[in-house]
Amino acid sequence: MTLRASLIRELVNPNLSVGGRAELCCEIAKDFENQGEYEQAREVLSGLWPRMDQRPRLTGLEQSTSAEVLLRAGALTGWIGSKNQIEDAQERSKNLISESLTIFESLSYRKKIAEAQTELALCYWRTGEINEARDLLNAALTRLTTDSELKAKAVLRLAIVEKRADRYSKALRVLTKSAALFEKITNQTLKGCYHQTLADVLENIWASDGPSNYLDRALVEYAAASYHFEQAEHRTYLANVENNLGFLLYKVNHCQEAHEHLDSARRIFTKLKDQNAAAQVDETRARVFLKEKRDADAEKVARASVRTLEGSDRQSLLAEALATHGTALARLGRHSAALVAFQRAIAVSQHIGSMSRAAHVALTLVQELGDRLTVAESTLPISGRTLSEDLRALEHDLIKQALEQSEGSITYAARSLGMTYQNLDYALNTRHKDLLKKRAPVRRRPRKQ
Repeated sequence: MTLRASLIRELVNPNLSVGGRAELCCEIAKDFENQGEYEQAREVLSGLWPRMDQRPRLTGLEQSTSAEVLLRAGALTGWIGSKNQIEDAQERSKNLISESLTIFESLSYRKKIAEAQTELALCYWRTGEINEARDLLNAALTRLTTDSELKAKAVLRLAIVEKRADRYSKALRVLTKSAALFEKITNQTLKGCYHQTLADVLENIWASDGPSNYLDRALVEYAAASYHFEQAEHRTYLANVENNLGFLLYKVNHCQEAHEHLDSARRIFTKLKDQNAAAQVDETRARVFLKEKRDADAEKVARASVRTLEGSDRQSLLAEALATHGTALARLGRHSAALVAFQRAIAVSQHIGSMSRAAHVALTLVQELGDRLTVAESTLPISGRTLSEDLRALEHDLIKQALEQSEGSITYAARSLGMTYQNLDYALNTRHKDLLKKRAPVRRRPRKQ
């Protein structure tokens, strides 16, 4: 008999107190939640929490039990709200979890405080509030001094936050430092998440002109993630790996294999009725179509992805879909429409604090529109300047920030901006000569004797 079945059998015990029943329901709901079965988890809590837009019923419960019910309701509101694009779901989730956190703090429950902070951080991550998410996770980890599944979850979410902020080297350090922790735990879902997140980070570093062996390492990590998710029977996460594999294979020009993995991912997400995740798969497929020069197919699929993500809280994914749609429109000769899509992608990227993505979109805009940019922008004035002037100003600010953060290193600044060393060097020596003073002195290699 599984743990879940055993717990469910206990619910029929007539001797259970009101508080005991509530705690048991929370434990069962958490098990469903860990498997990605969020609606089933909510159903378990329906006696205490009949509707998602209502506050849970806490009458007759002790403080600690009330806090646990609020925590589970808050976490599920966030998951279901994200999946089903429910307006204000993340704010409601934050409120419920914050109330839970306040109670746990008053009771000095160290582990439960850390758990609430870890769940609250996920809500902030979903809404693009990266600094707040990072602060909460670091606070949680200071309380989690011994290895546990909760500590593993906090580490994973911190790595994901750093990845969202394009701090890939930092994310890699977080994960590699905790390798022994993930070897020790037995939770197959968390093990799979570790390998998937590590693969994602390795892939991003490789894509930014990192070590070539990172590509092979990423493929190995994705295979390990698939194995653990299959063991855990977690369909959502297994589909995510399929999508990521499709993206990676597209990157190395294995388009047919990429389509096969994307087909698998979309089938799973469609069965799960996860529209946002299916839209992410569509965005990846649009990129594959572009590589295959199937521009009309790419435009159609990217447009559908944008339409879905516009109604969601997944702003990072929306920015990527808009940029892909802009590229497809440009290649079809629809230059004004492409310009609008690129502008929106830049604005969304800036709004969520992803300046490297904004820079990358700006560079893609110039590359795709080229000589057509002046014609296209003539119908779309921006802030009293031409778009070319706005883009140059944006590029200047981003390069300046990257150079300051990298202490003048062209190599690291280019990597953080998603540019090649040669392109950044050219931009400095032609368009932004005033920033040359921020560049670290070029180190001359001694000649071989």
